[in-house]
Amino acid sequence: EKVLPSIMNETLKSTVPQYSASELIKQRELVSRQIRRRLVQRASDFGILLDDASITDVSFSPEYEKAVESKQVVQQQAERARFHVLKAHEEKKRAIINAEGEAKSAEMIGVAMSNNPGFVELRRIEKTKEISGLLGRSANRMVLDTDSLLLSLMDGSHGTAQ
Repeated sequence: EKVLPSIMNETLKSTVPQYSASELIKQRELVSRQIRRRLVQRASDFGILLDDASITDVSFSPEYEKAVESKQVVQQQAERARFHVLKAHEEKKRAIINAEGEAKSAEMIGVAMSNNPGFVELRRIEKTKEISGLLGRSANRMVLDTDSLLLSLMDGSHGTAQ
């Protein structure tokens, strides 16, 4: 009566520590075959014929399960932190590209203004059209004269009409 439990404990204690917990789960069949082989061999030393043995349930201590869960939480937090770092790098790149585009735009406008004095007037007309379009779509009604819309096109001083 005492031989079989003793053989079982001895075999399990010599086999199980060779594997990590995840390997015990992933390689369950291999571990089961190894335990079966050792049990059959040890049982035969005592004249016991062992027909079959299998691992039916693998459980771990609550401390180990908590440690595994904590490890997974830490890994998820590390992944989240990596994502935030990548997002910050992408945001930085976007801001740099946007600033470079704005600088190039300002440079091009400066060159256009120095090469063509009518450019400023063209920009004024474009903005006036944009403002009047917004006001036209508004539910509020306003009456504005050309000076209010910066449309003083009659004189060259861009001030009030003379």
